[in-house]
Amino acid sequence: MYALLRLGYTGEARHFMTWIAGRSRQCDSDGSLNVMYTIDGKEPPEETEITALSNENGVAGVPLVGNAARDQVQLDVYGALLDAIYLYNKYGAAISHDGWRDVTRTVDYVVEHWREPDHGIWEFRNGLRPLLHSRLMCWVTVDRALRLAEKRSLPAPFKRWFDTRDAIHADIHEHFWNEDLNAFVQTPDSQRLDASALMMPLVRFIGPTDPRWLGTLDAIGSELKVDPLIFRYTRGTTLDGLPGIEGGFSACSFWYAEALARAGRVDEGRLVFEKMLAYANHVGLFSEEVATSGEALGNFPQALTHLALISAAYQLDRNLDKVHIPWT
Repeated sequence: MYALLRLGYTGEARHFMTWIAGRSRQCDSDGSLNVMYTIDGKEPPEETEITALSNENGVAGVPLVGNAARDQVQLDVYGALLDAIYLYNKYGAAISHDGWRDVTRTVDYVVEHWREPDHGIWEFRNGLRPLLHSRLMCWVTVDRALRLAEKRSLPAPFKRWFDTRDAIHADIHEHFWNEDLNAFVQTPDSQRLDASALMMPLVRFIGPTDPRWLGTLDAIGSELKVDPLIFRYTRGTTLDGLPGIEGGFSACSFWYAEALARAGRVDEGRLVFEKMLAYANHVGLFSEEVATSGEALGNFPQALTHLALISAAYQLDRNLDKVHIPWT
C-alpha cells in the first residue's frame, strides 16, 4: 500500500484495498485470517515438489508449487494488514461501517493472542517460538487501529487497545533487549540477531536515533552484513528448517539502507542502496536472496524485495533533498 500510494498508483491502491476488504469479510468468527490467499481469495494449493525441474547439482533446491506456510501461524500478517488499511484511510478513502466492524474483530483477535509463539515472517518449519518481529507487528496492529479510530471518530474499546499496545511495547523492551549485545534479539533472552528487527524504526515503534536502536543497527551491520548483503540471521545456522544455501536477503538490505538514512547516516545508506542495484537482472528485477557469489537465490522475482527498494528509495530521496515530512 505504501509503495502504491507513494508512487501515485491510487487506482491500484483502491483495488488492493477492495481485495483486502474481501478477505477481511471472510475471516473466521474470532477475527483470524489465513496467512496467504490466492489472487482470487482462495486457499493456496498444498506444497508439491517438482523434482523434474531440479538443478542437477542440487544447490538451488527442488522447485515447489504451492506453499506449506499456508497452514502456519504468522501473527505478523495482522500488522501488515492494519498498516495498509491505515495508510489507505489516511491518503485514500475512509473505511466503511462494515469494514470497520471486520477490522475491530481482527484487532480483538490480536489483543487476545499477541503473547503466543508463531512461525514468523521467515516461515520457520521447525517449531513455533516467540519472535521479535511478530511481537512488533502485533504492536503495529493495535497502534494503527487506535490511530484510525481516533482520526475517523470510530467506536472502539480504547482502554483495552491502549493497554494492549502499552503491554506489547513494554514486553519488547523488557524481554527482547539484550544488554550484552546492546541490541534487540530474535527471541527472549537469546543471543541471536534477526534482520527483521530493521522494521522497528520503519513502522515507528522506536525512534531512528534512539540509543537502543542505534546499538541494534550497528550490531546488524557488524554481524549480519556481507557488503552490501544483509543475512536474515547468523550465517551457517539452520533456523528455518529448510535445506539449501542461505543467501543475503534482498529486502533486508534495502531495509538496512533505509534504516541508515533515517538514522542520519545517509551516505552509508545510499552506498548500500546503490550497491544492491547491481544485483538486479537485465530488466531490473530482483530475487528473494543473493549468494555472496552474486547468484540469485530463492523466489524470483520477489515482490517484498521491490517494495523494500521503493521505500528505501523514497526515504533516500527525501534525505538527499533535505525534505522533512512529519508522520501522524
